[in-house]
Amino acid sequence: MRLTFRLISILPIAALLLNAGPATAQTYPSKPIRMITAQAGGGADLAARLIAQGLTERMEQQVIVDNRGVVAVVGELVAKAPPDGYTLLLYAQALWLTPFLRDNVRYDPVKDFAPITLAVSQPSILVVHPSLPVKSVKELITLAKGRPGDLNYASAQDGSPAHMAAELFKAMAKAEIVRINYKGSAPAFNDLIGGQVQLMFAPVGGSVPHVKAGRLKALAVTSLRASPLLPGMPPISATLPGYEATSPYGIFAPAGTPAAVIGRLNQEIARVLANAEVKERFLSLGVEVVGGSPAELAATVKAEMTKWGALIKEAGITAQ
Repeated sequence: MRLTFRLISILPIAALLLNAGPATAQTYPSKPIRMITAQAGGGADLAARLIAQGLTERMEQQVIVDNRGVVAVVGELVAKAPPDGYTLLLYAQALWLTPFLRDNVRYDPVKDFAPITLAVSQPSILVVHPSLPVKSVKELITLAKGRPGDLNYASAQDGSPAHMAAELFKAMAKAEIVRINYKGSAPAFNDLIGGQVQLMFAPVGGSVPHVKAGRLKALAVTSLRASPLLPGMPPISATLPGYEATSPYGIFAPAGTPAAVIGRLNQEIARVLANAEVKERFLSLGVEVVGGSPAELAATVKAEMTKWGALIKEAGITAQ
């Protein structure tokens, strides 16, 4: 009788414990969510604000954008946050490439984060100064090979999308083009327009006005296929098969976040990204909506690390 009494007493407690997980998932979110990202005003910040606004409306809890800037700081902060779904991270490929560029990075881009979705992707556009006597990628490669070391390209900081896109182009085209480093895209644009440098792998949004005004000449887009951002513009891959250099933006939570919470966030973000007004807004910023499952984001990160990690090693690229 004593054994039976103990068993009956334990059963209600066990039932509560078994139901705790589903109940938590059903009531999520019950307080504001923080989405940590890069510095204010950049591409990641704009993407975070558009998505946060849509999530706030759908989840009936405030999603607050928290600008923290430097990727090493942001990555470590989110990696150490409680895995409860109330701290999210939206960042571009610098999140998973920085460990290849710097020593002593205090997070692991695979082990420390739970992928939610690949939100958007930002291709670049290969633009040249109008004085350069080329009209296509093929002609540019021929010119560069005929004048090794004479042509130069502008890029911002080490490991930036513009830098990586150019180095991949050089490696695949087997052409010697000299890098001119700038502190930001604005001075790089100014020197390109002024003819001090010949070419640049530049953001679509910032390039199109100069192309339309005749200050720059556009040759190709860096996405694997033609982009809706630039109708009629060929991809570099049409000349260099397999070439692709885009800047994907992923959304993550700390590792260990419950699968039910990850699933809920994935579904709600997908609905935000599917909104026609949100898509149009992203397109106006030179960004393509992607979306997808957590597994697809994880696969993208691993593929990017393999591809760019090898290039970084071969080219001897480091971040200062």
